[in-house]
Amino acid sequence: MAQAEEISTIEELKTQIKRLNSKAGQMKMDLHDLAEGLPTNYQQLMDAASETYEIYRQLDELKQQLKKLEQAK
Repeated sequence: MAQAEEISTIEELKTQIKRLNSKAGQMKMDLHDLAEGLPTNYQQLMDAASETYEIYRQLDELKQQLKKLEQAK
């Protein structure tokens, strides 16, 4: 039973990573677009950068978890 739980956890992590990757990519493009338009909308830059940083931090954390689970198999 534990092995089945591990597999579902690994699959769930992969699904979360895939979703987060998509969101991170969009946020990166939004940040890039915002930066290209500077100095227009410079007030939004810190919020966008902070949100983008946080999503990539979460993504890195999930990838590390997945790596540990896969190595434990």
